[in-house]
Amino acid sequence: MTEARLTLAEVMRQAGRSQITADQNWDSGASPTFREMFDNLKFSPEDGRIWFGDQRMMLLHAAAYGALRQELIAALGLEKTRELLMRMGHVAGTRDATIVRDRWSHGTSGDVASIFFNAGARLHGLEGLVKVLPGQFTLNADRESYRGTFTWHGSVEAAEHVAAFGLSTIPVCWMLVGYANGYASSINGTEMLYKEIECTAMGAPCCRCVGRPAKDWAEGEPQVRFYSVAELVPRGSRQTDNASNTASGPGPQMVIGVSPAFRAARDKLEKVAGIDATVLLEGESGVGKEMFTATLHAISPRANGPFIAVNCAAIPDTLIESELFGVERGAFTGATVSRPGRFERASGGTLFLDEISSMSLIAQGKLLRAVQEGVIERVGGVQPIKVDVRLVAATNVDLRKEVDAGRFRQDLYFRLNVFPITLPPLRERRDDIPLLMQHFLERYSAKYGRKVDMFTTQAVNALLRYDYPGNVRELQNIIERAVISAGTDGVVDVQHLFPPGKIPPDIPYLMDSSGVFRESENSGEPAGNGNGANGLIARALDAGLSIRQWDEQLCREALARARGNVAKAARMLGLSRAQLNYRLRQLDDT
Repeated sequence: MTEARLTLAEVMRQAGRSQITADQNWDSGASPTFREMFDNLKFSPEDGRIWFGDQRMMLLHAAAYGALRQELIAALGLEKTRELLMRMGHVAGTRDATIVRDRWSHGTSGDVASIFFNAGARLHGLEGLVKVLPGQFTLNADRESYRGTFTWHGSVEAAEHVAAFGLSTIPVCWMLVGYANGYASSINGTEMLYKEIECTAMGAPCCRCVGRPAKDWAEGEPQVRFYSVAELVPRGSRQTDNASNTASGPGPQMVIGVSPAFRAARDKLEKVAGIDATVLLEGESGVGKEMFTATLHAISPRANGPFIAVNCAAIPDTLIESELFGVERGAFTGATVSRPGRFERASGGTLFLDEISSMSLIAQGKLLRAVQEGVIERVGGVQPIKVDVRLVAATNVDLRKEVDAGRFRQDLYFRLNVFPITLPPLRERRDDIPLLMQHFLERYSAKYGRKVDMFTTQAVNALLRYDYPGNVRELQNIIERAVISAGTDGVVDVQHLFPPGKIPPDIPYLMDSSGVFRESENSGEPAGNGNGANGLIARALDAGLSIRQWDEQLCREALARARGNVAKAARMLGLSRAQLNYRLRQLDDT
């Protein structure tokens, strides 16, 4: 994982290479191939999502993009539209670079330049933007200089511009240029700028662009002002989004997410953080109510005070009063010393009462007084004690219904329901699953001293499809188990995610004749339960897997586990590098 974050120049210097030069005769079969990229593209139409790696994508009609572009030019003018679309492309390029670095830059140092050279060009094509053909490419590690030229064929931007306005007097592939800038800047580790010098919208046979470090362009170059240093990392990305930051060391950990449902809850949290209003968190078990409360405490003026959490369901009715309000010496048999309760310990900070609906009606009445007056009395005491507490209550049931059923006091409900926040279940915030996967993978890899740094394609598909009845807590448990179970190759696969025989029936596992990974339906036992090779063969036959599909899957999976390193993948399969390359070419040609 560390190597993936090095700049190209740093990796080259570590490998003892000072310069890499390539031209139009680049290796068209080098990793990542179109097939490898396509394997990371996942469609989940049942819940309206498309993923590439851990980034959500969408299909958009070129004509719709053209119409939007035309409206922007009419409303804002050419210059402002150019700036906006270049920034849009910059965000897309930066996010694609993150996928490339995380997924394919773990191979040998000599492969890194090839990854940069191939992946950006091929991603343009995979995403339907343009066909990219490289011209020349030179990277000097010692001088940290770069110069690259590319030709673009079939640019969707140029075509839509001509359709709307006719031939142009200036280059118009603004989003493509922004994409190249964002991708190259993120991959190379320094600010890069590309400039389109020929464009089919101007009547040229193809579009042509040239790129080099921003410092090597003239200060008057108009593009320079479009990208400040702050804009090199897009707003809302993992690096800048305060809703996504997670403390790695001691101290409070922040909630993670970028989905609309998550952001709605996070926005409410931020609105109430600066005032001392009582907050009621509602949501299913495992959605992260305590973590949200800890975040609320951390971003509030009470951050330097104590944060005390109480699970009311875990305390017997006979003890709940003494736990919350404290005990005076001699109050009952065994009370040999006076001790403060949770309210006193939380004074000046935040008190979190989880599963508050489990409290008895008697305890609810005493809690009401503490909430209304800010005063408590210890069990066996006679002196009122003033407490200064921000109270956050949480429930996984509908308190309104509990009031109607006579199990919860209406007056207490009104006192707690000052500022309600509903936390969405994980199945309604699937955009956050990749972020949470990576976060928990890094956390438990560090905790257990394991070098586990990636998921197979099947594992990613499984985690994106699963419904998580236990929500974030269940995902956390799954990843922790996977880190412990994963082998020495540092890769998490489906069999590491779920206990033997417990793989959910809707989770893909083996590839059947239609190319879908699933459990065997006819073997009488769940996939992953067979003994050795015989069990594996039986499940493959039950799944209708052909020899060609079996061979292809073995080769692809070995290559994925080897992070694109063909030599390492070949060793896993007992083949030579040449033999594996031959097989891969044969598979790509069929």
